[in-house]
Amino acid sequence: QEQLVESGGGLVQAGGSLRLSCAASGRTFSNNGMGWFRQAPGKEREFVAAISWNGDNFAYADSVKGRFTISRDNAKNTVYLQMDSLKPEDTAVYFCARARSVVVVRLEMDYEYWGQGTQVTVSS
Repeated sequence: QEQLVESGGGLVQAGGSLRLSCAASGRTFSNNGMGWFRQAPGKEREFVAAISWNGDNFAYADSVKGRFTISRDNAKNTVYLQMDSLKPEDTAVYFCARARSVVVVRLEMDYEYWGQGTQVTVSS
């Protein structure tokens, strides 16, 4: 059973930066793609970014492209989300997830393990 634990959330002013981390407990971390999703109050959870098993391929939601960067360190079983130029509309609970496959995927149904989430609040 994979366990994913997010950290790094908090309160930041618009234009600021945060770096989220997601630590995985499984011994097969490097065998799977990873992703970040977010859920704002009153809205459905949405895709943010994804990375392939070896870190060579990425995908981003249009709303964060150019501002967020996903990366991973397989030696540390950790995936990161660097968030720059934050906007109030980025306020949400951010979740990391482990994909069923090695490639980049955007759909929730393609992920099998989820973290509990970390709150990111961006003030204007």
